[in-house]
Amino acid sequence: MIYHSTYQAAKIAAPKLEAIFAEHLRMAKESGEADLATLPPAALIEHILDATFWASLRKEEGHNTKISLAFVSPEQAGSPLLLKYRLPLNPTTLTKIAPGVERAGVHIGIWFEGNELYVWGTTIVIPNYCFILDVSEPGLLVIKHRRIYGFGKYTNVAVLKGEQIKIVDTTSPRSHDWPTMLLTLLDLMAPSYWNDSVNVLIQLAVSMRAHQRGGTLLVVPSDNNNWLQSIVKPIVYGVQPSFSGLTKLLIEDRKDASQIFWQTALRREVDHLAGLTAVDGATVVNDRYELLAFGVKIGRAKGKEFLDELSFSEPIVGGGAVVMPAAKIGGTRHLSAAQFVSDQKDAMALVASQDGFFTIFSWSVRNSRLQAHRIDTLLL
Repeated sequence: MIYHSTYQAAKIAAPKLEAIFAEHLRMAKESGEADLATLPPAALIEHILDATFWASLRKEEGHNTKISLAFVSPEQAGSPLLLKYRLPLNPTTLTKIAPGVERAGVHIGIWFEGNELYVWGTTIVIPNYCFILDVSEPGLLVIKHRRIYGFGKYTNVAVLKGEQIKIVDTTSPRSHDWPTMLLTLLDLMAPSYWNDSVNVLIQLAVSMRAHQRGGTLLVVPSDNNNWLQSIVKPIVYGVQPSFSGLTKLLIEDRKDASQIFWQTALRREVDHLAGLTAVDGATVVNDRYELLAFGVKIGRAKGKEFLDELSFSEPIVGGGAVVMPAAKIGGTRHLSAAQFVSDQKDAMALVASQDGFFTIFSWSVRNSRLQAHRIDTLLL
């Protein structure tokens, strides 16, 4: 039976996604990389997107469908869980199997014969640049791939939400003073490791966004206390001495500890720190990730001017930087964080909104202007 898609965004996005993955695989082959995935043609990508989108709108015993699909053959999936009988790839199949595979790191394996796709089982092992499709909420599809060295968060390629299509833009010329965190998320940096400070900052951002309460994380220099000039006194939730649970893990020699144990401990410390950002006010850490305070109120530093404008961008196709009034960046949380970085130019602020938006604020020395990068598309 031939599958006919009805999700219009899938028809539009499929050819673009095929071209993006084809280019990734071409460059990887030229670089001599091994264990590369098979490229799904646009027709199959359209089928995958369509079936998954409609499944995401369904519920199984009252629960939303949360799944991750990997376009990979069983032969490239390590030691996979294989079903005795193939299942057709359609919304009904995905909805029924979803409750058993919604944990992080578990993928539904899909492959094809002729022009038809089928579910063959599950896997936790995938090849480089494997086409991955994640669903974490109704109507929201995230297309991604594993980083070539397998470390850190997967690299997002595109996000489809209803009729909206956002393609991540990695081709625009990057500024030398973009935050390293942003460059890493765009996969424009050298490989990062679990205990790389930038990768930990990304994990903090993901965890902040996950608690869905909104929050602000201020990252300040460890060699001075100038940040206190921009904080309303007294600080009710000051930490003395500074809490260094995350710091100690980052400097630990992983050769002397179990890798799995260490990663589990890191996630626990990341979630601990990120959880504090849910408290009203901002959480402050230094560049060594020592916790200095939480729940602090931000105020304009003495002698500093009110922030009038900033440069805003989103790393998607068509999301280039535009200069806009600071007041339009968001509510009080965003504006206070923007003012803080404008006053403390050697600091950085990460702001999570309750509605899922996530913004990095940093000072551009090159342009002498505050820059705001909306990165929620990269964190999904």
